[in-house]
Amino acid sequence: MNTRQGSDKKAVVLLSGGLDSATCLALAREQGYACHALSFNYGQRHRAELEAARRLAEGLGAVEHRIVAMDLAALGGSALTDLSIDVPEEGHQAENSIPVTYVPARNTIFLSVALAYAEVLGASDIYLGVNAVDYSGYPDCRPGFIQAFEQLANLATRAGLEGSRFRIHTPLLHLSKAEIISQGHRLGIDYRMTISCYQADPQGRACGRCDSCRFRAQGFAAAGLPDQTRYAKAD
Repeated sequence: MNTRQGSDKKAVVLLSGGLDSATCLALAREQGYACHALSFNYGQRHRAELEAARRLAEGLGAVEHRIVAMDLAALGGSALTDLSIDVPEEGHQAENSIPVTYVPARNTIFLSVALAYAEVLGASDIYLGVNAVDYSGYPDCRPGFIQAFEQLANLATRAGLEGSRFRIHTPLLHLSKAEIISQGHRLGIDYRMTISCYQADPQGRACGRCDSCRFRAQGFAAAGLPDQTRYAKAD
């Protein structure tokens, strides 16, 4: 994959260290953007993903990678930020309910920071790896939310008032997990570098039981590709 670090097309890419955000970064690079990767240390229990994000930013040719610290754990309300709330396993949640792994307003907060960063960089494009097909039912992964935030971005910034137009790119929004993995395979992503598990151990090994692990495994199976995820139970 060519680095294209000299491109004058800048984009901020939200990079969690997971499968989806890695694919999103690779797609932005393929589309000719000089990518400024942005990750968050927000008090999540699966902080091993931040090391994965570092590896991915370097391996996929981001021109810069920043990790912003914020303490969403101080607010609680999610199994990902509150250790007193168990991460559900084996799909154990009420049908059509929003799972306890939803972090209140997380994508709104992350996109707001990405918007500020884009305005500082003079970038008009923000990439986010949300998905509305194989996902856990989070309200901030829906197309309507993305459209509303893009409108907000163009109303609430100096750049927007001065005539720039911000665009929120969600290239994975309507793809199945298998289709996302197939795209990444085409782009040469080594998915062994990614961590998707909600409760990965400090070594980055996945539990194999949470929703994120299940969606990931099903995606590889449906794509007909080997799942080389490192699972804790395998050691």
